[in-house]
Amino acid sequence: MLEVKNLHASVAGKPILNGLNLAIPAGEVHAVMGPNGSGKSTLTNVLAGKPGYEVTDGEVTFNGQNLLDLEVEDRAHAGLFLAFQYPTEIPGVSNMEFLKAAIDSQRKAQGEPAISAMDFMQQARAIAKRLDLNPEFLKRGVNEGFSGGEKKRNEILQLLMLNPKLAILDETDSGLDIDALQVVSDGVNAFRAPDHSVLLVTHYQRILNYVKPDRVHVLARGQILRSGDASLAQELEARGYGWITDAA
Repeated sequence: MLEVKNLHASVAGKPILNGLNLAIPAGEVHAVMGPNGSGKSTLTNVLAGKPGYEVTDGEVTFNGQNLLDLEVEDRAHAGLFLAFQYPTEIPGVSNMEFLKAAIDSQRKAQGEPAISAMDFMQQARAIAKRLDLNPEFLKRGVNEGFSGGEKKRNEILQLLMLNPKLAILDETDSGLDIDALQVVSDGVNAFRAPDHSVLLVTHYQRILNYVKPDRVHVLARGQILRSGDASLAQELEARGYGWITDAA
């Protein structure tokens, strides 16, 4: 589904990614771990098309398309979703308005009619209940006054409502207590399907106790230095990253 080859990227002229290679087949969850400053968030932002990130070499294909040639909205229409590490507050725009506009935009791009208000509300209320969110929050401004846990659960609500092909989750587990972590993890597991893939960026092994990855990758110095199965995350938890980065 996603193939990254020899990706080099810079921010403000500073090289961050230095020949990164990564392939995620359909139906798999891949976790990317690594020390601070290794390039994890740069990778997610480059894939999403955030301005300010310059790709200087390499290629990225998403379901056979050249992802780097697509505008941000076209990447979303193609089925790419990014859950932010720090979700933004949008005062004055209700969650309900925001979500319906996003879904209708996706459906329009696929040549489908807008979702009916009744169907939308039924889906939104059902998913909010699954994520332990009071349905009344749908009337509130996007992330306005939300706790950290509510913001992260709201990202998963958007994920399940939009139903993309590839979910990129940038430290969705950061700042969550154990209850919120379990709820968010349940939401990610509900998204898993043979035609869905997940790129899960995390510092900690704990979310991988609930969301079992097919592959774990260690990103440092702008490259994937090691890949393995779920046991690699447990080894990182026990030994840290030095034994990999020092050997590279």
